[in-house]
Amino acid sequence: MPAEPTRVTGMDVTVGDSGQRMLALMRETFDLPRSLTGDGVRGTLAAVARSVPVEVTEVPSGTRVFDWTVPPEWRVREAHVTAPDGTRVVDAAASPLHLLGYSVPVRQTLSREALLPNLHGLADRPAATPYRTSYWEPRWGFCLPQRDIDALGDGDYAVLIDTELDPEGSMTVGEIVVPGVTSEEVLISTPVCHPGLANDNLSGVAVLAELGRLLHAAGPLRRTHRILFSPGTIGPLWWLHDNLSRLDRVHAGLAVMCAGDPGPITYRRTRDGNQTVDRAMALVLADHETGADIRPFLPWGGDERQYNSPGFRLPIGALTRTPPGEYPENHTSDDDMSLVSAEALTDTLRVILDTIAVLEHDERPVSINPHGEPQLGRRGLTNRRGGEKGNQHEMAMLWVLNLADGDHSLMDCADRSGLPFDVIRSAADDLRAAGLLRS
Repeated sequence: MPAEPTRVTGMDVTVGDSGQRMLALMRETFDLPRSLTGDGVRGTLAAVARSVPVEVTEVPSGTRVFDWTVPPEWRVREAHVTAPDGTRVVDAAASPLHLLGYSVPVRQTLSREALLPNLHGLADRPAATPYRTSYWEPRWGFCLPQRDIDALGDGDYAVLIDTELDPEGSMTVGEIVVPGVTSEEVLISTPVCHPGLANDNLSGVAVLAELGRLLHAAGPLRRTHRILFSPGTIGPLWWLHDNLSRLDRVHAGLAVMCAGDPGPITYRRTRDGNQTVDRAMALVLADHETGADIRPFLPWGGDERQYNSPGFRLPIGALTRTPPGEYPENHTSDDDMSLVSAEALTDTLRVILDTIAVLEHDERPVSINPHGEPQLGRRGLTNRRGGEKGNQHEMAMLWVLNLADGDHSLMDCADRSGLPFDVIRSAADDLRAAGLLRS
């Protein structure tokens, strides 16, 4: 994909080598044992912080968050199953996927029949290891290829799970904050809890880390941009609980995940369906060269369902490539680094940057000369001769002038005219420079 600049708030942000930088971050952190809590999340955020400042908050285990409670911190020392002949059937040291997330400690010997209910495989992908968790119910188990489960012989198996669930621990949340010149905020978030999975969702972490780096380099923005890295569900709920008095500042936002696979961009609208972010994303994706899928809100998927709860109704949509649950590798060991590419990661990043650009530049202009159409020719804004059809830029100026009543935005102009937002924005800039518009 060519390294084209994306303009944000009048500054050129170059994404030329962003794809390789995102891949490098993913390779560095792929094997870290991320979960709702623990050092895997801390290590991932520390890696992000090497390129952009990250504000880290430790939320104590036991903290009440609406109807939820921050869980004990889960630590894994070792976990494995040993066959009767002394060989390791499965070992969490080989992959964090092998241990059921939040498994309680176990040390016992079981028959094959007693062991099988605690082994998880996939009948339809017998060579893959599934990703399974038991965050809110005390259980234990292992995940491994179904073909390995089927190959187990009779006899007694030694099970060791040396884990700790520390009620005095904490949940780790990270934020990249790029201050703006107004009190309004754009909130962009991604889950940081999945271990051993590339697209779902280490790709989202990498894209938002690079987004934060680029926005910091872009200089002052109109709005504050807050990028949240947190464990799924409980993390966004904690942030909402901790920021109840500030939620009216959220102008728009995105929940981002599954950002690096080869599928096309998919956008799910907000609960209300016609928020500013929905309109901005629709304008951006209308010109997306590989096509895109815009869908209605669904109360299932990622963190967007928390932000769109009836008690909040925040204007936050969901951005993915192929949504979770819709590609066969999802939540299995087949979701590895081979599934993601620098090109797809960069494309997702550019869509976010382009959407930010629309949100940053949108305004409700007012015509200084509203009584009829002002004479553009004597101001050097048109080269038309009588009877000639205007070009795209001139048509954009006419649309802006006609809708410049203080009630219509530049996005309204783009919607009504069918012209790209960048063309509308450029026309408004020229009209303002000619003394025909005010903000």
